[in-house]
Amino acid sequence: MNQKSHLFDKNEIALLGASLRAIEPTLLKPCQNADTARIWLQGGEPYFDIFLELKNNEIIWFQFTLRGKSLSWCSQNARLQTGITNELSIDDVSFYAASKVIDNDDISDVEFINLVKSILQTRADEEIFAKLLKFFSLVEYQSIMAHTDYEHG
Repeated sequence: MNQKSHLFDKNEIALLGASLRAIEPTLLKPCQNADTARIWLQGGEPYFDIFLELKNNEIIWFQFTLRGKSLSWCSQNARLQTGITNELSIDDVSFYAASKVIDNDDISDVEFINLVKSILQTRADEEIFAKLLKFFSLVEYQSIMAHTDYEHG
């Protein structure tokens, strides 16, 4: 991650992936359209979750957050976007679950994108994780990787 505060080994990545559990759908705000559904997967540590919105069983939006970092994708702009959440801030607002605010990065955090991909790969045999992994073969993601390799190589 850009903050260089956490390095993840294979065991920690496997534990993070294994800890993700579906939260009861009735706890989420219902969708306006009958063909749209929301899924919330929560990990085994604070500030680790995945939110998804599916239309006709296809992902139209997702947000992955872990330890104050986020990765999101929306069908409207069709690109992976990293950012920083306010979840690790110490203030009155951040204590309320519905108060998550994300400040998008100007330059994609490739290290975090790769970490997210590694965590999702630990559950690649499950349908929802397989669907999420498809976003990492997008042309935009490949161009981020190529640009980073060129810049640092």
